[in-house]
Amino acid sequence: MNFEFTEEQSMLRQALSAYLNDTCAFEKRQALVRSQPDWRPEIWRGLVDLGILGASFPEALGGTGGGAIENLIVMEESGKVLSIEPYLETVVIGGGFLQRARGSRAEELARGIVAGEVVLAFAHTEPHSRQTPVQLQTTASRSGSHYLLNGHKAVVIAAPWATHLIVTAHTPGAPGVSAFVIDRRLPGITTCDYPTVDGRVASDIYFENVRLDDTALLTEEGAALPLIEQVIDEATAAVCAEALGVMRELHQRTLEYSRQRKQFGRRLGEFQVLQHRMVDMLMHLEQSISATYVATLRLGQDPRERAAAVSAAKAIVTKACAFIGQGAIQIHGGIGLAEEFALGHYFKRATVIEGLFGSVDDHLRRYAQLSFNPRALPA
Repeated sequence: MNFEFTEEQSMLRQALSAYLNDTCAFEKRQALVRSQPDWRPEIWRGLVDLGILGASFPEALGGTGGGAIENLIVMEESGKVLSIEPYLETVVIGGGFLQRARGSRAEELARGIVAGEVVLAFAHTEPHSRQTPVQLQTTASRSGSHYLLNGHKAVVIAAPWATHLIVTAHTPGAPGVSAFVIDRRLPGITTCDYPTVDGRVASDIYFENVRLDDTALLTEEGAALPLIEQVIDEATAAVCAEALGVMRELHQRTLEYSRQRKQFGRRLGEFQVLQHRMVDMLMHLEQSISATYVATLRLGQDPRERAAAVSAAKAIVTKACAFIGQGAIQIHGGIGLAEEFALGHYFKRATVIEGLFGSVDDHLRRYAQLSFNPRALPA
């Protein structure tokens, strides 16, 4: 399988890397996180000016005609600097829904993403349901020509910054699940905002008789489940790509530290047992790179192949995050978790990524179902 990037994709990586290293260096990121749990609109505007937000959108929507590979590049580079910008929520997830949705409103919002005017958050998980759409208790009930949305969504990342929410809900009277895109400021929406351990901001969102018209519905009523599964798979592959950037930094910073730190009159890198540990860390990283690239390249294939490749990648990446993160902290010792030391923040993000969009057990179970049951569908 060809893992080579085109000239345009390499230029995208170079431009984004230079921009993020200039604007999102660790010291600047920490100053922002400490001062206020917020984002910087000027950085988002810079991504617009560089064409980053439109890199994965078709030219018909104002983008440059890229796709999943461009998302992989952006997410990997974002992971290297621990960027807190809502690219995953807005471009990967929001763009994934809107590009496949019906109606002129979806197209208008997609153009708004490319222009930097629309920021999205994905209100999907609930306190009891984890990532399983069929267990949702949020409902959107018909009331005349409108819907009334009621329910509770938990840990909605980037919700305080969002202009719009993509909300999944059951629609009584129609089998299956529906997806809606709604203005976050609608009456009846209450949020409880809080910082997360990795420097981001999330919200618990409560919907009480939120009035929605038909233009908010992204697909036919009750028919959104295949689209939800597809977008979650795309988001999972993008998170795996972000993990590559995080793990590269964990490994590289540990390697550099082992060449400088002395113990018992010798540099840490001279101890054979630590050399073996760092080689094992590199092997986990390389396996994760291959698995993530394969999953990304298979996102456009049939649902079973796509789901199997994504679950395989997420299982491998999750194990690698744990092994590399724990190895980096062990070699650094106590200083690795110091607040002013960058390594601990990479470790926190790696730990959060382990649970995003499903654990190792979740994805191993899904991979086994897809591999040994020819009739199984993604779940």
